[in-house]
Amino acid sequence: MNAGSTDSTTRPAHDGFLITRASSDIAGRAQVQLWVSTDSGPALLRCNDQQPLFFISDSDSERAQAALQQHGLGVQVSPLELKTFQQQPVCAVYCHSLQQFFNARRAVQQQGIELLESDFRLQDRFLMERFICGGLRFSGTPVVRQGYTEYQNCKVKSAPYQPTLKVLSLDIECDMGGELFSIALYSGGEQQVSEVLMFGEPQPCPDTQVHWYSDEVALLHGLLERIQQLDPDVFIGWNLVNFDFRTLLARAEHCKVKFAIGRGGALPRWRDARDSNQGYIHIPGRVAVDGIDGLRSATYQFDSFALENVARQLLGRGKKAKDVDDRMAEIRHNFRHNKPALAAYNLEDTRLVWDVFEHTRLLDYLVLRTQLTGLELDRSGGSVAAFTNLYLPRLHRAGYVAPNLPADGGLASPGGYVMNSLPGLYHHVLVLDFKSLYPSIIRTFKIDPLGLIEGLQSPEQSIEGFRGGQFHRHKHFLPDIITSLWQQRDQAKKENDEARSQAIKILMNSFYGVLGSGGCRFYDTRLASSITLRGHEIMQTTAQWIEEKGYRVIYGDTDSTFVWLEHCTNNEQARKIGKKLADTVNKRWQAELLQKHSLECHLEIEFETHFSRFLMPTIRGSEAGSKKRYAGMVETDDGEKLVFKGLETVRTDWTELAKNFQVQLFEKLFHDADPCELIRCAVQDTLKGNCDDQLVYRKRLRRRLDQYQKNVPPHVRAARLADQKNQEQGKNLRYQRKGWISYVMTVNGPEPLEYIASPIDYQHYIDRQLKPVADAILPFVGLEFEEIVSAQMGLL
Repeated sequence: MNAGSTDSTTRPAHDGFLITRASSDIAGRAQVQLWVSTDSGPALLRCNDQQPLFFISDSDSERAQAALQQHGLGVQVSPLELKTFQQQPVCAVYCHSLQQFFNARRAVQQQGIELLESDFRLQDRFLMERFICGGLRFSGTPVVRQGYTEYQNCKVKSAPYQPTLKVLSLDIECDMGGELFSIALYSGGEQQVSEVLMFGEPQPCPDTQVHWYSDEVALLHGLLERIQQLDPDVFIGWNLVNFDFRTLLARAEHCKVKFAIGRGGALPRWRDARDSNQGYIHIPGRVAVDGIDGLRSATYQFDSFALENVARQLLGRGKKAKDVDDRMAEIRHNFRHNKPALAAYNLEDTRLVWDVFEHTRLLDYLVLRTQLTGLELDRSGGSVAAFTNLYLPRLHRAGYVAPNLPADGGLASPGGYVMNSLPGLYHHVLVLDFKSLYPSIIRTFKIDPLGLIEGLQSPEQSIEGFRGGQFHRHKHFLPDIITSLWQQRDQAKKENDEARSQAIKILMNSFYGVLGSGGCRFYDTRLASSITLRGHEIMQTTAQWIEEKGYRVIYGDTDSTFVWLEHCTNNEQARKIGKKLADTVNKRWQAELLQKHSLECHLEIEFETHFSRFLMPTIRGSEAGSKKRYAGMVETDDGEKLVFKGLETVRTDWTELAKNFQVQLFEKLFHDADPCELIRCAVQDTLKGNCDDQLVYRKRLRRRLDQYQKNVPPHVRAARLADQKNQEQGKNLRYQRKGWISYVMTVNGPEPLEYIASPIDYQHYIDRQLKPVADAILPFVGLEFEEIVSAQMGLL
């Protein structure tokens, strides 16, 4: 295992940031190609004579060598100072080329021999073993090319480097069949690009710079020319890969245009996912970052990730479209009759994407994620890969090779602790939260894949976990990785660097999920269980200690403890109790762990929230307390604020009528005001039609319409009716392939918002929207919805 180094004595060293990675065979030898961004421009690093490899057990080496010789494969099988988690010594099978590697892997597998670490791409292993996470230092023989510098026979190693990336927002408009209409390009950076490429007869576009082309072929060639001129490191867009680039590749193939958008005139490579309709694009020297995947990776959540919805929520503005119900018809119409309007619409989409990225600092986050984990900028998800990148090279240096994925997909591990709640309406409830509970458990109790293997070998040097787990006190990596990340996050918080703080938080919190996932090669039920069950123990013990102080714990959830201060009389007193309780619990855990386990405690509980009023509801139709559902009133610098968790006001499947009613009802309840008049008015206004704009349901179609066969829900019936009407009127069928549908309930059932033909069923909204909200609240003040409205209903 060669960690690699830079031969700085003979060649000057340069720093750069990794954009793309690849490997291929050149003249029968494996080569790794790295495109990097540097202060002096883009560079292509060629790292020659790499050795693809995999591992086998030493006991299988003779059979493996016989199989390799039988196939005429001149590969090297060498014993190593490495072993499996079962303490079996291993050999490495070293190959000269990728083709030889694939042939050798197949030949050995055909003998029923287990291969270890045979699923890593050469370029990923190359970077991982050198601890390269984005930034690197390289040296090689430079050759100046058109638009970039190529470095041959490169040596590379990890180095800190902060890139300045050239970013270009791209968006296409096309017909339903894929024929291109226009392509918008925008950059608010130093280049200041703002233009549209469109084919058709040139005409004045006073507000938009438009490049005109004679036909679709010329349009594609124009795009290629502009990309080479602008030379971006990063493309950004919305559904950029699976719509824009998928369409561009298809149209280029249709038009017989060589779509060489990569650096150095390289062609992109497309790969379809095995288990979905998604695809992936590799563009040598450039990366395509999709805004939807990026925001999801950064844990943003929206009712809908449509650009219109996300932009409205984040920026307060949306697309330039008049027909919000049928944008495709408007786009087609404008291409034929109003090209300036289409150009403005197209360009505004690229501006919206750019501004969303700027508003969220999304690219900063993705760069930081790369610097922390080595993940590619365009990688969606990737928690397992991030963990592997960080862990595997350390494991090798400790003398082990990694196991393969569990054959059974992994057994389910216990979830987080959730206490049965005590329903009620309360004054003064505190919430005490453990700061990053699972990472702090890993750090405190030394929970780690290597620690588990070494701990089982040396129980006298181990800390007992759960379900047979034993964790070595000194031989481990993950607790130290978390300690380093924790310190970096604390520093980021001091510097108000929210992007870095968020990236580190997401990474640390992913470690438990990775260790409990059958998709991770380090999965072991003893690892995940020793985290979650320790969490159960900590939460239960903490609640016991708090109750010993005379306070009542009314609920607990994963890392949060809800404490009722029954005899508290004011907010200031409550806050003092909260701080004192947190301090008491922390000191007791420190003493407890030192005394019982001789461990330094990294658990830290914080006084997080004080609710001056708080409601823990019951489960509907039951007297038992609910879980993960509550409401409370908190004091802020700007006054009182209602907080909802899991109730109708934060759910997407309830109408605005129910949400507004719930907020108003809690306002009354938490201020000890009589809610009866509010309830009667809400019912009366609904029946009179004063709330019609609040009666819209909006739900996602999660399958194709024709796949709903049994128990067809209302939103599917509405969608089918809408597309039936669309077909009759010669419009596009909007709802056949998933999406969102808005509808109302009428006396004739659900009808789509764009085709309401029947009177609204107001009684449905009273029974299914107002009443359930009220019934969850009123029993705590001795009232019933039916009694309040029955006299009024009789009059109406």
